[in-house]
Amino acid sequence: MSGISRNSGFTLLEILIAVVLLSILTAALYGSYFGVIQAREGASAGMESRRELGATLDLIRREVSSALFNSSDKRLRFVVEDRDNFGAHSSTLTLTSLAPPSGQMNRSESGITDVTYRMDKKDKKQVLTRQERDLFSEEEVIPSYPQMELISAFLVECYDGSKWVKSWDTAINNKLPAGVRVTVQVEEEGKPVSFTMLSAPRVNGL
Repeated sequence: MSGISRNSGFTLLEILIAVVLLSILTAALYGSYFGVIQAREGASAGMESRRELGATLDLIRREVSSALFNSSDKRLRFVVEDRDNFGAHSSTLTLTSLAPPSGQMNRSESGITDVTYRMDKKDKKQVLTRQERDLFSEEEVIPSYPQMELISAFLVECYDGSKWVKSWDTAINNKLPAGVRVTVQVEEEGKPVSFTMLSAPRVNGL
């Protein structure tokens, strides 16, 4: 009986070894779990960033395609200013464009808007802002809204028929550009990645 009693339990050393092995296994499982969670969150953020980027470029493409200009009406304009932000392109784009109705019942709309895109800082980060104003609106102060975040560069180039230029003003050129190229640069996994959109004005004016 005494021999059976001595062999029926675990020694302190065996218990300590079991606890250490269990701790190592638990740490490995937790590490794998949090690694999967972080990867999923990163993939989700990347997809959201791509959707935001695609929506922004498509919006600018449609607005450029519907750009309006008439030399007899100074309210209609297309202006691109070439700016530099610590070595990164930071263009400003202002254009008059046809716009679909917003559906707001308490707001009179002409269907013609002045739109401005520019780079700005928000919480120490670069964002692309968008400002929209109905051409016949009497509002004097129109707020700008963040259109796209996590952007490192915004370049707008205009094709004059022979070459691409980084500035344009219908008050000087007296016409819309033949084509417009917009390049947006974002950071993905610490590396700059550029996306480009091409468009051309389709409307001559009013």
